[in-house]
Amino acid sequence: MNQILPFVIGIGLVWLLVLTVVYWWIFAHYNRLVKDTDEKDLKRILDKILVRQNLNKNDITRLDGEIRKIIQEGTSHIQKISVVRFNPFRDTGGDSSFSLAVLDGNLNGIVITGLHTRERTRVYVKPIQKGKGSYELSKEEARAIAEAIKK
Repeated sequence: MNQILPFVIGIGLVWLLVLTVVYWWIFAHYNRLVKDTDEKDLKRILDKILVRQNLNKNDITRLDGEIRKIIQEGTSHIQKISVVRFNPFRDTGGDSSFSLAVLDGNLNGIVITGLHTRERTRVYVKPIQKGKGSYELSKEEARAIAEAIKK
């Protein structure tokens, strides 16, 4: 019996030490909960936390919807532009003609081509849907669109 008594006392002391550590941990956690509040009742504190959590959840849902709307609207603005200069006629000097591609985030927009000759400059506009022309495109127009899409 004398040999078992120190063992039981040792087990008891270890158990008391474990309970003390758990108690201090719970006590510290409780103090962190009540630190920034006038309430000292744990139920009221937890109720306030739940109310704040629901308000935050509603705000997050609303903000998520607004962000999605902004992203969707953002694709309809001009985002991709490219200019290709070229010389379509051998009798004129320099690359005075151009093709300008102006596209939004969905690759919709227009391509504007200006053909410059000695007598006049003609301007043509062609619509672009999803990166493809509704009308037949010249190689310069196709190049301008391809360069704009890369940006």
